[in-house]
Amino acid sequence: MTLEAHTAGSQPADDSDVVAAVDEIDGRPHLVIADIGRDDVWLSMAERNAVSLEEWR
Repeated sequence: MTLEAHTAGSQPADDSDVVAAVDEIDGRPHLVIADIGRDDVWLSMAERNAVSLEEWR
């Protein structure tokens, strides 16, 4: 996992396929959001720090 952020630049929306899942990283659950249409375009945060959809509304 890389902890550095870099700009991805401008990409056409047609190339995006964004998904989210809860996955285990270092033995703890994390929310992972990734553009599976592009290599190395993802982010994660500890699940306890993520806001549920119902809280977000």
